[in-house]
Amino acid sequence: MGTRITTPFTARSTAAEVLSGVVLAGRRIVITGATSGIGLETARALVGAGAEVTLAVRDPIAGEKAAQDITASTGKKEIRVASLDLSDQASVAAFVAAWRGPLHALINNAGVMGPPLTRTAEGWELHFATNHFGHFALATGLHPALAAAGDARVVSVSSSQHRNSPVVFDDIHFERRPYDPQSAYGQSKTANALFAVEAARRWAGDGITVNAVMPGVVRTNLMRHVDPEVLARYAASGAPELPWKSTEQGAATSVLAAASLLLEGVGGRYFEDCQEAEPLRPDNPHGGVADYALDSGNAAHLWEVSAEAVRR
Repeated sequence: MGTRITTPFTARSTAAEVLSGVVLAGRRIVITGATSGIGLETARALVGAGAEVTLAVRDPIAGEKAAQDITASTGKKEIRVASLDLSDQASVAAFVAAWRGPLHALINNAGVMGPPLTRTAEGWELHFATNHFGHFALATGLHPALAAAGDARVVSVSSSQHRNSPVVFDDIHFERRPYDPQSAYGQSKTANALFAVEAARRWAGDGITVNAVMPGVVRTNLMRHVDPEVLARYAASGAPELPWKSTEQGAATSVLAAASLLLEGVGGRYFEDCQEAEPLRPDNPHGGVADYALDSGNAAHLWEVSAEAVRR
């Protein structure tokens, strides 16, 4: 992997600070799940730096509200809203088919966390179907547009919760093991990291760099399925306090990977707090990346499984 990448930014840096002085005029960017939370702030910072941003969202009405909010705060109107339901492969295919021209960055930001066991029409477990298969189909479908840009970037938004589970290849969809939402979310976030490893390897010749990022712990709508009692029990257990971030701080690592000159040519890595993450250690309860989430063999195997599933 080489030398660990570090930057002048920290866990407290905001997306706007990371993009200070960065000019993105003429750059076209797609971000999924951008109606609220980290996605909204990621989009705001990129539009503020001059990019043309497409908000790929499940609820177009909420998307239009987000676009108006961004325009009101930045004074810029280079924002498009497009419908995309990542749990529906037909919706992903329609988005891909409608895209025209080069694409300079794709930020796979959307996700679900913690719902009860839900299956898609294909019988896929919802976390994996949305967080990984949906984004896999989107990225591979948009590969020609990314390659046409010549220097495109893909950002795969993972989570520290990837540590809850590797990808359990012999039972991805909880058909033979008891369903556990934390494990389901965890393995989907491991899949997001592994996607970055294999996509970076496969697409390097097209000038496309792909990295995974961990935004940090942010109170957003993503947590709507998490029982407040679970967080309360965690706090009462004596475990180290969760290092909460603002949404502006949570978006910082995403925009670093999407647009900062500091990461030019860098791919296949996992970033947190605006730095390349270190390996997991017992003394770092909220940070670090598991070996299995960067394993090239796991990454190659996941790609084959995913390509078969979405027929790419």
